[in-house]
Amino acid sequence: MHTSADRQPDAFELKRTLLEDIYRRKGQRLTHQRLEILREISTATDHPSAETVFDRVRARVPPLSLDTVYRSLAAFERLGLVERVPADTGQARYDPDTSFHHHLVCERCGQVADLPSAGLDLAEVLERAAVWGTVRDVRLILRGTCASCRAAAKPDMENNT
Repeated sequence: MHTSADRQPDAFELKRTLLEDIYRRKGQRLTHQRLEILREISTATDHPSAETVFDRVRARVPPLSLDTVYRSLAAFERLGLVERVPADTGQARYDPDTSFHHHLVCERCGQVADLPSAGLDLAEVLERAAVWGTVRDVRLILRGTCASCRAAAKPDMENNT
């Protein structure tokens, strides 16, 4: 379910200002299409795919192409404005929250949810990984079945017994 509630009150404005500054320094113009893509991804709370962003923005900007969305999201990722979440759902998913946190992925419906990292002790994992080499980043993706899918499957399981 899509909601346009900001994770932070000024999430879009902060990213827009940063992006405008980067484009200005490069002597380039920030297009209306790219700005609308940034607005959509900055306010999304559902970790949308590029195709979902395309559908949502195209409702406001009809001449938008899917290629423009893919190129824009790739640029936003390089700039640290979004994070790609490898959800194994056939489509990359994008998260505007680039703070350190983990993700839960439902293997049935494809829902991606944030899992705060507070309280997760990764010290032992990092200590063991140090033997392997240098670790740049740690992000966990926990896969399974969300509560909604589990509840929906329960009546089917009862009928089959």
